[in-house]
Amino acid sequence: MKYARLTKEQFEELHQEFINFLASQSIDKAEWDQLKAEKPEVAEQELDVFSDLVWEGVLGRAVYLEHFSNNHIFLFQCFDTYIQSIVLKSLVPEINFLTKEGLQWLIDNMFTYTIEMKTGKKVFTEERNSSIFGLIQQGAILSDGQLYQQIISIIES
Repeated sequence: MKYARLTKEQFEELHQEFINFLASQSIDKAEWDQLKAEKPEVAEQELDVFSDLVWEGVLGRAVYLEHFSNNHIFLFQCFDTYIQSIVLKSLVPEINFLTKEGLQWLIDNMFTYTIEMKTGKKVFTEERNSSIFGLIQQGAILSDGQLYQQIISIIES
């Protein structure tokens, strides 16, 4: 398996897509039920293959990621061969970016000495989608890129 198996909730959300996936392999409901009962290892393999296909599609379309922690915000823009990042760090230890108040504090203090802002660029050393998946495993989430674009436009102006 290249990525990770989808969760039960994700499989439930993708129920119809999974049915279509099985149908593309000429597996109907009766055959699926039989596989689960008689050859659970084959059924597990089908779940893994479907999971990888879903992840491959999602990661292939991924452009922006965000990762918030107490004192840091990591923003990423993904390209074909590299990733650009913006890292915001609060130099005030009691600020928590995971709260509404912490985010308001960030807005109010964005251009003060209490915020450290760094940008970076890293060429992918492994396959692009695997690199992005690694960031997701560390807590990053896919985003629309609005925050990244707002901050990069401020930096560049």
